[in-house]
Amino acid sequence: MTEKRRRAPGMSPEERRAMIVAAALPLVAEYGTAVTTSQIARAAGIGEATIFRVFADKEEVLDACMHEAMRPDNAVKQIASISLDQPLPDRLSEAADALSAHLTRMGTIAGALYGSGHRRPAREATVQNEQEMERGRIASIEVIKDAVAELFEPDQDRLRLPAGQIAGVFLALTFTRGRVNGLAEGADLIEIFLYGALKAEEQA
Repeated sequence: MTEKRRRAPGMSPEERRAMIVAAALPLVAEYGTAVTTSQIARAAGIGEATIFRVFADKEEVLDACMHEAMRPDNAVKQIASISLDQPLPDRLSEAADALSAHLTRMGTIAGALYGSGHRRPAREATVQNEQEMERGRIASIEVIKDAVAELFEPDQDRLRLPAGQIAGVFLALTFTRGRVNGLAEGADLIEIFLYGALKAEEQA
């Protein structure tokens, strides 16, 4: 008797949504709201109808892409992988790179969507939704700050403030540098953050 082959278990709706969003993100970055669900389906290797089993319409896919771009998970994972055996400036340099990539991703997706006319329907623009978005933004920053604080903890005895507070200052500086013309980048930014604006001979 031939043994009957078992079918591989299908994806859950949540897994399928995540797969579709992952396929859609680079297309949204390139085409903005002009991206089509048929393009997304081809990129995901599925039939177009499959998209509408887990999303109500294209607008919901675009909203999900924006939500995914704002998630701090990737940045937190990269920061958590930074070796604490490195000198503090090297740890912070890697963290700054991870945060820069996170901000670039958010900016690319937001710019592509809102620059091409994507807006949430008026019925969704409620005070409650705005408050929920703000709570989500604050929660994301707190998660990132906790990850950055761990980079400072091995040097806590050398810090003027607790690691968590120092991490908050570092994030504020890092998040601002892309919006302030002429603000130091890379190693110069880390140098100024750790040792101030004065030259070494002027600090005595």
